Amino acid sequence: MRAALSVVIPTLNAGGALAVCLPPLMEGLQAGVIRELIISDAGSTETTVQIAEEVGAMVVTGAPSRGGQLRRGAAAAAGDWVLFLHADTELPAGWADAVLDHIEAHPDTAAYFRLTFLETGLGARWVAGWANLRAKWFDLPYGDQALLIPRALYDQVGGFADQPLMEDVAMARALRGRLRALPLSVRTSGAKYVQEGWLRRGRRNLWCLLRYLCGADPHVLAQSYRRSGRRS
Repeated sequence: MRAALSVVIPTLNAGGALAVCLPPLMEGLQAGVIRELIISDAGSTETTVQIAEEVGAMVVTGAPSRGGQLRRGAAAAAGDWVLFLHADTELPAGWADAVLDHIEAHPDTAAYFRLTFLETGLGARWVAGWANLRAKWFDLPYGDQALLIPRALYDQVGGFADQPLMEDVAMARALRGRLRALPLSVRTSGAKYVQEGWLRRGRRNLWCLLRYLCGADPHVLAQSYRRSGRRS
């Protein structure tokens, strides 16, 4: 039995990233897994929307805020399952079969992929290793690991919060105990880590996570996060 899968990708001036993200989706189309592709754009001023329209995606638009973009994309989705995918994340070969196996074996449970980076080196391996341990030990996968969620469960937990930061952590916490790791790894861009330094950015991300878990307002965190990034 084939799944009706909606793929939702939030974008903002992501034309270059889509060139990497979109081709692996062909596997899902050929397997009959994907029902629709939804690009949730936040006002791109370059080629993002044009690329989306050229590949036949549905485009929804609204204010920039990743949580809000994911929420708008999900609201437009008609599939029984939704795969939330970042524009700079590349699905691995065999992903469609892994998704189908999960859907058939765990119809009421969300899932995520393990993480690797497009970049190589010790810093990339260290950050990816921590991300995979965090997901396994604490049920806290991030959005760049691609979240696969049954629509009924997504609605049950209230969907993504319309917030500019930590929307993936909020969702993972809502799904705690109903998350499973898929047996494949996505590859995502570590360009911001390369620019800022793997350890420095990793430390900053961890501090931001801890502040959020202690109750900090995600809007305040987002402002602080952007300011510290500009100083880097």
